[in-house]
Amino acid sequence: MKIKVDFDLCESNGLCEAMAPEVFELDDDDYLQVKADETSPENLENVKRAVAACPRAAISLED
Repeated sequence: MKIKVDFDLCESNGLCEAMAPEVFELDDDDYLQVKADETSPENLENVKRAVAACPRAAISLED
């Protein structure tokens, strides 16, 4: 599944990084960076939790 982030909505609050650090990371300027464009079987559940936890609904998954 593809990971999509709407950076216009993203607040870079780090919840996604806490849920899926293998996919999301805040850089030195506190801007969200996506380390992987697609999920793997190993990180799918963590990414789904990050999508659900995003307060601005800035993260989504696409088939």
